[in-house]
Amino acid sequence: MSVRVERVAAEVRGVLGEVLSRDEIKDPRVRGAGLITVTHVRISGDLQHAIALFTVHGLDAAALERVRQGLNHASGYFRQAIARRLRMRVAPAVKFEVDQVFEQAALVEKLLHEVAPPPPMVPPADPDASDGDDDPSDEAPE
Repeated sequence: MSVRVERVAAEVRGVLGEVLSRDEIKDPRVRGAGLITVTHVRISGDLQHAIALFTVHGLDAAALERVRQGLNHASGYFRQAIARRLRMRVAPAVKFEVDQVFEQAALVEKLLHEVAPPPPMVPPADPDASDGDDDPSDEAPE
């Protein structure tokens, strides 16, 4: 990927985040969702198409799908905002997808714990427990 495409992708991600943080999208599927985080933006080499990956913590799959539909419904607004704020002659058409990276990481961690469970925690020995105690059970039998 060229430096220009990477730079534009970062700028587009910033614009999308700004629009979402300012509650500019009036669609109730988006507005009532909570904090929407744009995690990554992929842009085609010709800068005509962009895929924005997002996540909303604490939502189930059905709610995330509703948010995705709402964001895609507002893609024209996002395209105008990108063109206006980045002063691009032709702004990329944005398509939103749910970022599954956190769910995948949790699944990998769960599978790793099933394969090799962590060793049991042994409490550290208390150094004060053995000095000066007259407990006969501590003494070795003769």
